[in-house]
Amino acid sequence: MYIETTIPSYYCDERKELSGDIARTRQWWDHEREGYECFISPVVMDELLRGSYPTQSACVSLVTDLPLLAAGAEVIEIAEAYRARQLMPRDPAADSVHVALASFYRIDFLLTWNCRHIANARKIRHLETLNAQMGLSVPIMVTPYMLLPKEIDP
Repeated sequence: MYIETTIPSYYCDERKELSGDIARTRQWWDHEREGYECFISPVVMDELLRGSYPTQSACVSLVTDLPLLAAGAEVIEIAEAYRARQLMPRDPAADSVHVALASFYRIDFLLTWNCRHIANARKIRHLETLNAQMGLSVPIMVTPYMLLPKEIDP
């Protein structure tokens, strides 16, 4: 599981308009995360450390102990291919790097709340085609709602 920046951000958020998403993020993180091998990248840390905001230290603390996936030259080339084919936006460039990392390292899931640029059903076929051309797998891009626990019949 690749944990994209929006996950620790939502976990630490307090906005009422996001309360359902925040609650689901916290539920997954606190009660279901142990069922996955989770990773972040230096890109996640860079995004969390950028600027100054009230929950910054809490966000960083949440992910500090997760293993980092290196964003080497090959990953950056993949991200650039996404941007060159207009699959991902040029800005923020980090979005393409998150997907490139999960693809390059053959991560099963990319967990995010970014449904505009990352977990977007309209992009999946294009990503599958491009990744196939580059010999890469495609992570399943999900929100915490898509990872609800399996229901057990009574």
